Amino acid sequence: MSLATEPIPESLAAAGIGDVEWNLRQRLAAAYQVVEHLGWSESIYGHITLKVPSDDPLKPHFLINPYGLCYDEITAENLVKIDLEGQPIGPVTHPVNIAGYVIHSAVHAARDDVTCVFHTHTTAGMAVAAQAAGLLPISIHASGFFERIGYHDYEGPSLDVEENVRLVASLGNHKVLILRNHGLLTAGTTLEEAFILMFRLQRACEIQVAAGAGDAELVLPDVETSREAAEKVDRFLAGNEGFPVGKLEFDAWVRKASRSN
Repeated sequence: MSLATEPIPESLAAAGIGDVEWNLRQRLAAAYQVVEHLGWSESIYGHITLKVPSDDPLKPHFLINPYGLCYDEITAENLVKIDLEGQPIGPVTHPVNIAGYVIHSAVHAARDDVTCVFHTHTTAGMAVAAQAAGLLPISIHASGFFERIGYHDYEGPSLDVEENVRLVASLGNHKVLILRNHGLLTAGTTLEEAFILMFRLQRACEIQVAAGAGDAELVLPDVETSREAAEKVDRFLAGNEGFPVGKLEFDAWVRKASRSN
């Protein structure tokens, strides 16, 4: 895994996969390796999905991890391409987890501005998802999400497509969703944006769990301060020294995970 572009394998080239999709595949495979390195993976569960070009812009295709593989086994070549109905596009060697399809297809179908969705089941994320108050603006990381999070009530494992409408309504126009009693979800206009939102959300959850562990009174900024802080975080992420949101951070983690392999 590296930031360098590798040539398209003959099997994928023969299936009509061009340079654009191949580059996206490599980027998404790197994201899986980074998530594994950060300790956000949970066995073979959880998903990161990324839209790829299709013949019909109204019927997008997206890449998802092959069901049954751990994150460190996922490569650009074995990622599975499916449509919004969950049907595979092109050659596949592994099935797709239905729960991953249900959640991710709902977001990809409803939000034209979203190309990438991260969904995790981390301990800290699930702990905050189980707290009635949700994410509290008690840290610099959490302050960036003030009034920018949707909440979706638990309906059990996401196996029914009928949940899609309710899930999308819960997300609204946000890019972050806490699935109560379940986990975390971030959506981005790019993979890098979805990553940095998840990175900051995960850190915010870790800090909240740690802060609450001693049962001490927590310092909660007032609403006006929290709103101003959130706007400043938006500006900070958008600045990024002229780079797209999250790109510097994501590339740095790709390099770090590569050195650890």
